[in-house]
Amino acid sequence: MQTLDVNGIHLAFREWGEGAVTVLFVHGNLASKDWIELAAPHFPRGVRTIAVDWRGCGDSDKPAPRADFSNYSVRQHADDMLAALDALKVDFCHLATHSTGGIISTRMILEQPDRFGRVLSLSPVGPQGIDFPPEKSAFFGQMKADKALARQVMAATAPSLFVPETLPPAPGPAVFLPEVTAGAGARAALFERIVDQVLQVSDGIWFGTPDTLTKEARSGELRGLMDKITHPHLVVWGMRDSVIAEADMREMAAVMPSCRFVAVPGIGHSMNIEAPELYAGYFGAWFGGLEV
Repeated sequence: MQTLDVNGIHLAFREWGEGAVTVLFVHGNLASKDWIELAAPHFPRGVRTIAVDWRGCGDSDKPAPRADFSNYSVRQHADDMLAALDALKVDFCHLATHSTGGIISTRMILEQPDRFGRVLSLSPVGPQGIDFPPEKSAFFGQMKADKALARQVMAATAPSLFVPETLPPAPGPAVFLPEVTAGAGARAALFERIVDQVLQVSDGIWFGTPDTLTKEARSGELRGLMDKITHPHLVVWGMRDSVIAEADMREMAAVMPSCRFVAVPGIGHSMNIEAPELYAGYFGAWFGGLEV
């Protein structure tokens, strides 16, 4: 395992490929660098891809959260990613993001706009943030305490991996046991490992992420800056996504000066584990052939 000494903690990272083009993958909430491991072997030649675990996730350090979760805020995660690039001596790169990684990348770009080029945003939390009412925030605590419930919720983010009849209409007591489809193979194995990783994230993730996304949504700061984000964005969203609203994706495409939106049928929130080769195709089309 490779680690970086960043902002007083150790962040774990992985790399795939090599070349003049560098892409930083910023994963989503309750996730890790491993979410692209099945897709990465299909990325185009000439691209170096780096994935860094957030603080509190994967193999990175898991510091205790402050009372206000300020050390697990979107801004903190963005600062960590910028510092990780410094430690890796990466002066310029492109970004591939998933879910909450999208709003983290927004803060990164606004902080250091000249450091970044293109952005591939998979089902992103956009600059709008997400407003979690108290009952939805409390649900994260229930997931933390119940592996079967956590597995249900994670299955709902990757629905195309599962037999439809075994997915609950809404997450709840473990009456439903999601069953992977025949032939899921390595994707199923990765999913089960992901569930185990989810149960090991810090309280700063379980409770800090809904807190910080709600603060971002209610402040309206980043939403008000959307028309200033000129970096080329490709927003790819699965039409079975139950996490991210299509309206937010369309708003990004309408307001951000250089943003394209693609809706993909048959896929949920997590194309990178549901259909890794398909995700690699979008990745290659967006980043392949660039000179830097």
